[in-house]
Amino acid sequence: MLSETIRSLQSYIRTTAARFRETERIGPFLATYYLEANSPFLNYAIPDDGAVPTKEDIDALTEAFRERELMPRLEFLSEAVPAAEAVLVECGYTLERRVPLMICTPEQIVEQPKPAGITLVTPKTADELRKMIRAQNLAFGETDPDQHLDPSPDQLSGETISVMAVSEAGEIVGGGVATPILDGATEVAGVGVLEGYRSRGIAAAMTEYLTREAHARGGRSVFLTPGAGQAERVYGRVGFKTAAECVHLSVV
Repeated sequence: MLSETIRSLQSYIRTTAARFRETERIGPFLATYYLEANSPFLNYAIPDDGAVPTKEDIDALTEAFRERELMPRLEFLSEAVPAAEAVLVECGYTLERRVPLMICTPEQIVEQPKPAGITLVTPKTADELRKMIRAQNLAFGETDPDQHLDPSPDQLSGETISVMAVSEAGEIVGGGVATPILDGATEVAGVGVLEGYRSRGIAAAMTEYLTREAHARGGRSVFLTPGAGQAERVYGRVGFKTAAECVHLSVV
């Protein structure tokens, strides 16, 4: 039986993926399309809980993405849709990666050392948010860090929690966000630090900052999906523990 935690997390992921995107119902799938960019990480489908898609369902989903000149792609919690991965692979989809989904409750959070020479600041103005987003773009190796700098309405209103790391010289050297809280769940995302400032505990400090603020606002299940490298270890230090697995599949 699907646990309430997994059910609520998958529901949160499905709901937030649809925000600011065009959506389309295709059989047991919710396809989401980001009209401003063709990045595969912004255009993907999520199956319904417990779905067992047919070949016809998958063919229709693939065709919908192809018609938009997008890579057919899915992201979902394997525990919420245990039968879907095998069927998708049989129909030609390839597993990109398995990502642990980590949760931190208020009881689990661990205080982090304050990084030397760094101040954590909540950006409030549009200009501050643009500078933070640019730092995130640089940290994640975007080819053009000056693209897509406009903050979302949720960031401007403060519903999305944002934090930026500022050096003693006033340079913004990192940033991160926690998405709007929905039914007690929120995702910490986009935590990035400029290359010259890594391994100083800045990412862990920003993660703690965002997580504590989310808890203070009523977030019971603060979760994230760590990237490659040492990210999982960093988040583990803050108190995040693996609770589920997110799978990414696509077909070229």
